[in-house]
Amino acid sequence: MLLALLALLPPLSLPAQTRTLPNGLIVIISPDHSAPGVAVDLRFHVGSKDEEPGRTGFAHLFEHLMFMGARHVPYPKFDTLMEAAGGVNNAFTNNDVTNYYEEGPKNLLETFLWMEGDRLATLGLAMTQEKLETQRKVVLNERRQSYENRPYGLAYLHLEEHLFGEGHPYH
Repeated sequence: MLLALLALLPPLSLPAQTRTLPNGLIVIISPDHSAPGVAVDLRFHVGSKDEEPGRTGFAHLFEHLMFMGARHVPYPKFDTLMEAAGGVNNAFTNNDVTNYYEEGPKNLLETFLWMEGDRLATLGLAMTQEKLETQRKVVLNERRQSYENRPYGLAYLHLEEHLFGEGHPYH
């Protein structure tokens, strides 16, 4: 029944404009002026596939470090500014990508872009050994919670190890 109803709908059309900046950043804009909100999504083609065998977790650790503040938006103001105005943000890392995103009311678009620009340009200037150590512990704890301390939690890791042979980036 649902499929029959969906077949009656017009095809989804998302007009988009793509531009590559001089630094190689690809910007895709898909405006919908009828929507009350905006979303900004930054996707980096770096994930666990890019790590050395036996030395994994760096992509996930770097994902966490990106939330530790930058020059103009020190920790924890990134979340504070965004959430105070009705926005949310999060990130994830998988084998292929590390992805950061923000969603919120339209009036936050400029704020989202400014904060992401600050984070990309000045993260290294705001980094400390203490922040690194704090996030290293958080990432290790997430691994324990997600895999090591969960029934059959390590099965997924072993499955990938056996599905993808040695030398494959997902191994």
